[in-house]
Order: sequence, then structure tokens, then C-alpha cells
Amino acid sequence: MAKARNEDRQRRKAADRETAERQARRRSLLWRATAAILVVIAIAAAYSFYSKRRLLRAVTSASYPAGMHVVGPIAYQESPPMGGPHNIVWQNCNIYDTPIHNEHAVHSMEHGAVWITYRPDLPAEQVQRLETLVSDDFMLLSPYPGLGHAVVASSWNHQLTFARADDPALPAFIAQYKNNPATTPEFGAACYGGTSAPATADSLNARPGVTPR
Repeated sequence: MAKARNEDRQRRKAADRETAERQARRRSLLWRATAAILVVIAIAAAYSFYSKRRLLRAVTSASYPAGMHVVGPIAYQESPPMGGPHNIVWQNCNIYDTPIHNEHAVHSMEHGAVWITYRPDLPAEQVQRLETLVSDDFMLLSPYPGLGHAVVASSWNHQLTFARADDPALPAFIAQYKNNPATTPEFGAACYGGTSAPATADSLNARPGVTPR
């Protein structure tokens, strides 16, 4: 009887040891998995920071003052412009399949909009990609005759050029500058209630409320 009790006690001890070892292995695996996840997160954060720094180094910047609202045509230094004097009426943020006036678009950028322009001969699938990308508020999209690059992204005092519509720096530019309070002179202003006039419309001498829509 004593021998049987001793054997039973030994079996329980062995089972307890096995359970403890199994739990220790489980804890070890859990800690390893957690550490691996933290490493992946750290690498992703570092890559995101590096990508953002690389993007910011490639962006062309200017220092145009805001608030210069005028009427009539304006000659800009850049094509497309990224700031400067502009029409007193802004362009409604939207997707346009025809060119729009620089003067209205610059006012929209003063309100926080990012203006994506593209060459009229850009392949249809790339135009569709752009349309999907800018289907949000504070975004303008329009073709731009004579554009020196396939695609150009402009915000107030910032601009970046692209060879293709699927360049990963394009959504990064939008995320960095769209309606950014640090770079938007008139942060909080609307991007609707202005004009939807195309570049063929005589809208640059009109006053708010009577601008062609």
C-alpha cells in the first residue's frame, strides 16, 4: 500500500513538473512573440520616419505671404503655382476633367487644399488612380496643359513632382500637407461655396455670389 502511495506521489510530481515546464514554454513563446511584434512596430515606425524625412527633402518650398486676394488674371512664377496672389473666389474642392483657373485653385490651397494636376495625356488608368486618391475633402484634381511632369502635387508653399500616379510619395505628400494647421494660412476656411468654373469661363473678374458655377 505504501509503495502504491509513493508511486502515485511520484506520478503527481512528474505531472506537476510537466505542467510547469509546459507553462514556462508557453510564457517563453509569448514573450518571444511580443518581442517580435515590438521589433516589427519599431522597424515600421523607423521606416515611416525615414520615408517622411526623404519626402520632405524632395519637396520644393516657397515663402509666399497669404491674404493677397485680387481679381483678374495673375502671372505666376511656377506652373502650376503653389502660392502667391490669388482670386478672391476659391475653387470648390472636387475632381475636374477639364483645366481650372490657377487663380481660384491657389485660393483653395490657402484654405488647406492639395491640388493634384496631371498631363492631359496621362493614361486613363493612372487618372482613375488619382481620382480614387483624391476622393476626399480639401482635394483638387484637374488636368494641366503643358505640365512638365506626369503629375504634380501642390499645397500652399509646397510642391512635389511625380513620374507616375502610383508613386507612394504622393499619398504621403497629401497626408503631410492637406489641411495641415502648421502650413495652411487660413486653416478652418471652407473648400466649398466658391466656384466650380473651368478655365474656359470668364470668372476671374467676378465677385463672390455672382461667380459662374
